[in-house]
Amino acid sequence: MSPLSDMLRNLRWDDYRYYHRSRINQMLHLISAFIFLGCYALLFKDPAMAGLVGWLAMLTRQTGHFFFEPSGYDNVNKVSNEYKEAVKVGYNQTRKIVLLIIWGLAPFALYVFPLFGMFDPPVGRLDFIRQVGTVWLVIGIGGGLFRMIQLFVTRDGQTGLVWVFKVLTDPLHNVALYYKSPLALLRGELIDTSIADAGWGGDEAETAQRLT
Repeated sequence: MSPLSDMLRNLRWDDYRYYHRSRINQMLHLISAFIFLGCYALLFKDPAMAGLVGWLAMLTRQTGHFFFEPSGYDNVNKVSNEYKEAVKVGYNQTRKIVLLIIWGLAPFALYVFPLFGMFDPPVGRLDFIRQVGTVWLVIGIGGGLFRMIQLFVTRDGQTGLVWVFKVLTDPLHNVALYYKSPLALLRGELIDTSIADAGWGGDEAETAQRLT
């Protein structure tokens, strides 16, 4: 495999084993993946609605991470939560909290400063909601570009580009990876026990630089 493919595989493998052990979290990611695919379909037809739908998908995903994913020391992977947060290339919990605060404050800021320098005065509640959707879309795209540039500076261009590709293709990958999670939950399996025996590249994946 090429170095880019290896990096993408390792990034996804770490993301799966470190941050997606909860079957509830996996199921929420599956739901979010379908919502994100709808967002992609809307993006060029109705960007404002795509912004609203995209953040609905994001909240669905983050609910799984914040409320259902096991915290503390990871006995399966033999690492601490602090280690996982430190090596995560993308948005770790701290970065996600900052991004979600910006997202949550945006409608209030738009209400206080109605034009934001780029809108006509809203005509009714629906018009305001669509303006919020546009602002949320800008925040989502801006957050991704900001982190990509950070990675360009702190690591290298290859890492930044691979991370962006992973994020954009996560919905399709999540469907392929987590489609069995609802059935596992019906069987009463709250934690994915297959992670302990899984591996996406054997010894190479374990010895490669961690790029979650």
